[in-house]
Amino acid sequence: MSSDRIPIHKVEVSAYTIPTDFPESDGTIEWRETTIVIVELHGAGHAGLGYTYAHDAAATLIQKKLKPLLEGADAMNPQRVWDTMVRAVRNIGRPGIASMAISAVDAAVWDLKARALGLPLARLLGQAHDAVPIYGSGGFTSYSIGQLQDQLRGWVEQGIPAVKMKIGRDPEADIQRVHQARQAIGETAELMVDANGAYSRKQALDMAAFFDADGVRWFEEPVSSDDLEGLRLVRDRAPASMEIAAGEYGFTPWYFERMLNAGAVDVLQADCTRCEGITGFLKVGGLCDAHHLLLSGHTAPALHTHVACAIVPLKNLEYFHDHVRIENMLFDGVPQPVKGTLRPDLTRPGMGLELKKADARRWAA
Repeated sequence: MSSDRIPIHKVEVSAYTIPTDFPESDGTIEWRETTIVIVELHGAGHAGLGYTYAHDAAATLIQKKLKPLLEGADAMNPQRVWDTMVRAVRNIGRPGIASMAISAVDAAVWDLKARALGLPLARLLGQAHDAVPIYGSGGFTSYSIGQLQDQLRGWVEQGIPAVKMKIGRDPEADIQRVHQARQAIGETAELMVDANGAYSRKQALDMAAFFDADGVRWFEEPVSSDDLEGLRLVRDRAPASMEIAAGEYGFTPWYFERMLNAGAVDVLQADCTRCEGITGFLKVGGLCDAHHLLLSGHTAPALHTHVACAIVPLKNLEYFHDHVRIENMLFDGVPQPVKGTLRPDLTRPGMGLELKKADARRWAA
């Protein structure tokens, strides 16, 4: 076939809501289910797949606002399709649900292009790394000490050398929970904590000193990501060996640029399911390169594996319990950890993922 143009002739949108395997909470919210919105774009005899973890309102927005723009659009030009979608949501409000809807579609456009060209997505994007280092992530504040220790220890026993736990719901209990987590994983595994913005500035500094005693080297969102001055304060005054990370709630390139210009983080996080897809993630990677900081992929490991390998200033990727579970339930071709990394499957075109429609049907939102 000619690779000059790949018109999109069919757009399919579906949403699935899947209960968690146990009630979950972090420092600020609680949840019992997760919704995934999946987009399939058809063109030139191929189907591209993308998704976002969002409210099912994102599916409605795609169906009613974006779908008419996508039909007939050229999947060979993802940037042009991305620009068209961004312009279309101006009066709706770009950050939030609109950006998450764009994220799912943009990933599907890139996947369709790669499949039509017979290339794994990592190769199409310009592969800089053979594999992505991962860290096991969960350790919810709703877990008992036994559940927390079992989960973190399990990842280390799988060969994943770093693990992250949630904190912030009960600051007094956090100190002991972190200490018990360290006892469970031993002295050599890396221990990371995530407060999801639950602490005040002074609280975060106080807690950082306690966590340093247990060898915590990653403190994620110690204060709200909206408080750039607070993040900068914690970054400047926390132990030198402790990295301050944030950025997972970013939707547009300007959000990340402001965070970087403020000197608010040691490691920037971005999420392909929120930051307007693969196109958006690549833009964030360029910003990190310009600021000499590393980029960490937030959750959705199956979606991030290929694009993360194309980011030169790459730190790691979050192997998040909820999303690992859902992706293995709904997709064939999900990359599995090998020696603490995820490797893109270079024998399959695109991201190599296929929706198991019969299995997914029971969870239709």
